[in-house]
Amino acid sequence: MCKAMEDMRNEAAREATKAKTVSIARRMLKAGKYTYEDIADVLEISVDEVKALDESQSA
Repeated sequence: MCKAMEDMRNEAAREATKAKTVSIARRMLKAGKYTYEDIADVLEISVDEVKALDESQSA
């Protein structure tokens, strides 16, 4: 039971971290000052993920 609770807590933490990363990336894209490569490097995500966020934000 403890393992299940720990797994749930870890998954929640990963989701929260991902949500924060997406939020920051969107703000950086909106600012228009950063390249996809800059955002990917700073947030430690792939350039493809940044492009996908930009495309979903534009839609």
